[in-house]
Amino acid sequence: MRLELQVGLGVGELRSLQGWLRADPVVRRSVVVGVRGGVQGPGEMGTALDVLGLVTGNGWSAASFVVAVAAWRQSRPQRPRVEIRRGETVIVLAEGSQEEIARAVRALEAASGGEGGDR
Repeated sequence: MRLELQVGLGVGELRSLQGWLRADPVVRRSVVVGVRGGVQGPGEMGTALDVLGLVTGNGWSAASFVVAVAAWRQSRPQRPRVEIRRGETVIVLAEGSQEEIARAVRALEAASGGEGGDR
């Protein structure tokens, strides 16, 4: 499954999240993380490095992934907004509440059809 992550507050925060995900042993076993350029909409400005592209493999857990992203947000001084995209599905982590995390997990599981591998 392919995912994209966008982080508010710039490329430095995106790089921080990339490092966090690569350091998490559960995420690292089932996700390949790489920075790439994003697609800007009309009137939007972006940099060449504004999206984390992720490819998940067998054994991927939406719950472990969302918890890792939420933990990273909690570690940041300004707690940036994170958008997770899977096809047409967009999940936003902005509050860090348990309800928001649970909604994000359910949405990712639904977007992946309940399967861990690339679709």
